[in-house]
Amino acid sequence: MKGVLVHEWMPFEKLQLTELPCPVLSPRQVRIETRAAGVSFATSLVVQGKYQRRPPLPFVPGTEVAGIVVETGAETSRFKVGDRVCAVLDWGGLAEETCVAEVSVFALPDSLPFPQAIAFTNSYATSAAALTWPHLLNVKAGNWLLVHGATGGVGIAAIEIGKILGATVVATAGSDEKLAIARAHGADHAINYRTHDFREGVLALTGGRGVDAVYDPVGGEVFMQSLRCMAPEGRIMPVGFAGGEIPQIPANLLLVKNLTVCGLNMGLYYGWSPQDMRYVYETRVRANMTQLFDWFVAGRIHPVVGATYPLQDFQAAMADVLGRRAIGRIAIVMEGAR
Repeated sequence: MKGVLVHEWMPFEKLQLTELPCPVLSPRQVRIETRAAGVSFATSLVVQGKYQRRPPLPFVPGTEVAGIVVETGAETSRFKVGDRVCAVLDWGGLAEETCVAEVSVFALPDSLPFPQAIAFTNSYATSAAALTWPHLLNVKAGNWLLVHGATGGVGIAAIEIGKILGATVVATAGSDEKLAIARAHGADHAINYRTHDFREGVLALTGGRGVDAVYDPVGGEVFMQSLRCMAPEGRIMPVGFAGGEIPQIPANLLLVKNLTVCGLNMGLYYGWSPQDMRYVYETRVRANMTQLFDWFVAGRIHPVVGATYPLQDFQAAMADVLGRRAIGRIAIVMEGAR
């Protein structure tokens, strides 16, 4: 089979497509013929050895796929050959086949195309958990929700889910084109952070009170200014640091307004931690995915795939991601995908 191989830590642009042996199936895994795979900023860090978790060398990068089950392990029972599925991987996504622990595989609705399906396991699952789980942002009807990076994969998801929950959503993005996309997905208000001070904009919109919840995949100064436009007892979540800077949180700002900072690393629920917790959290994760698929079938969420590339053009796909040109998700699409 063809796939991308990391044999030493290196920048993504130096990786090459090569012929690889098919992965060996273990008793608790299913084999998936990959039809679509995702690439992300995190993937670019993993191949350089800069992510918090380092796969053993050599490995195939990529943590999310959608495709067809072609073989099942002796100790599996949930899926059968021919099932359409998506899956979260430890690694192995950028190849024509992959073997995945059954606990991390999810049946797809018939109406969900493979390229769109790669948006669910990470982008939509992260946003749904962030906004709905009680120990996290726990957004309720009537809340004001501020979403940064509003046209990225997690940003679009957060806008749509925020509206389902009954929130008033304020979105920020860096161009008028992106603001229009945010509005098209339900944002009530949209602020161009390049031409306007989003903090002042938020305070003006809320009559000086501030927002109840902040969803921040950017980090850096965006996080710091978000703290200054939050309502008393507000909640803020760092989801990632796409801006490149990890903020140092001033505790005095939390104290003055009784603010809560809640982090979310979905990898904890997917087994990407020193202790494999995916079996502990399986019920919670499956319920999260089921809700998302129900919303999709009902026409309430609309995952965006801004561009698709064949496997041989995986470098161009990552260039779109790193160049911040991606709207929604970028998908690597194999032959036969729909």
